[in-house]
Amino acid sequence: MVLKFNTDHQETWRYDGKVISRTPESVLLEAYFNRPDKLFHGILLREGDRFVEKYFNDRWYNIFEIHDCDTDVLKGWYCNVTYPAVFEDGVVSYVDLALDLLVYPDGRQLVLDEDEFAELKLNEVDTSRAWQALAELQRIMKIPFILN
Repeated sequence: MVLKFNTDHQETWRYDGKVISRTPESVLLEAYFNRPDKLFHGILLREGDRFVEKYFNDRWYNIFEIHDCDTDVLKGWYCNVTYPAVFEDGVVSYVDLALDLLVYPDGRQLVLDEDEFAELKLNEVDTSRAWQALAELQRIMKIPFILN
């Protein structure tokens, strides 16, 4: 199970996922989009799209690789800036910090929700760590990128 929380530690989304692999610092899992179809910055997210998701307990982000539910064609990557994930009792949980990076299959990158991030009123250290996480994502999410 995956649990997403906001900075007030209120649950904002939950869904099931199947663990593909695990290390002491990360979990790679497969999940399926469980919301109605939505056009999102030029990418059609469809209910049932396959997500391969990588969570880290030592990094301030996670990475979702998005595949079409019918053809399994890669649609792109969605990266969340977060506090490090927590792994316990078959549950992956994380606190989302609003700041996101969308990466298209052709390598274009789009930073999302900077305004929402600014409204969070995080302390100076956490704000700096979040911006560092975004910079790291922008650096590592160069094409070709393979999630493993």
